[in-house]
Amino acid sequence: MISYLKHNEIDKSKWDSYIDNSTHNLIYAYSWYLDVVSPKWEALIEGDYKSVMPLTRNKKYGINYLYPPYFAQQLGVFSKEKLSQEKVEEFLNVIPSHFKFLEINLNKLNTFELSGFPVKKNINIELSLDSPYESLRKNFSEDTKRNIKKAIKHEVSVKKNISPSLLINIFRKNTGKKISNLTDKNYKVLANLINICIEKKYAEVWGAYTKENKLCAGVVWLIKNNRSIFLFSATDAEAKKLGAMFFLIDKFIQEHAGENIILDFEGSNLPGLARFYKGFGSDEFVYLQVKKNNLPKLVRWLKR
Repeated sequence: MISYLKHNEIDKSKWDSYIDNSTHNLIYAYSWYLDVVSPKWEALIEGDYKSVMPLTRNKKYGINYLYPPYFAQQLGVFSKEKLSQEKVEEFLNVIPSHFKFLEINLNKLNTFELSGFPVKKNINIELSLDSPYESLRKNFSEDTKRNIKKAIKHEVSVKKNISPSLLINIFRKNTGKKISNLTDKNYKVLANLINICIEKKYAEVWGAYTKENKLCAGVVWLIKNNRSIFLFSATDAEAKKLGAMFFLIDKFIQEHAGENIILDFEGSNLPGLARFYKGFGSDEFVYLQVKKNNLPKLVRWLKR
């Protein structure tokens, strides 16, 4: 039997122990992570934590809804056993009816032909680092190799353990200007999340510096459970000319080549970004987004 638990009813210690031992133990699904990205989250739990599903919820204009929070690409149903289509549908179908609008990103082990839910296929891109570096490098695209050489020629260097705020500032001054739906609140959540992950030793912040020792690009890596997630990155105009981001990723691959680690680029449905990630010899995977709109007719029309 699947039960609906409100936030204060969830045994977070038991929850985190369960996620630790699930077949797809993504860092996004831990209680402390969810507390940052969706503080009011609730849950569906089968039996005594046999299978679980976080419900990242919010309320607006008196309407309860579920949404995919920023900085948590995939959630959905987590289990210690192999999941079936029927089990995933069972969870989706018992989501309480007071949630009038659902938009949920499932994880890649929840990928089935789901009935009764409109589904969008999203792309994630991953690279297994369990081979020697030279073997991995052979699968790099010519463009990727050329940009790495460019960065070396221009004496780009890497420094670790830099301040997350430096990266966030670069992002806001460059790419962030083009993303109108990212608010001050979102940036505060991101900074808080990175700092908590650093405290727990699950995050590393790397920066790329020019020959003149100017920070021009950086990456936040989340590293837990044999998976390193490319959570956040920032570049300025100079970084793009120097191939700095190619250089940063190549350095990470060199450092972890031969280890049982998946480099998770968090993918992209944008062809240009997908091509960039796949230039490192990465593979494409699908994860689903399901939607359901039970809003009143007038509100439903406005939601279009």
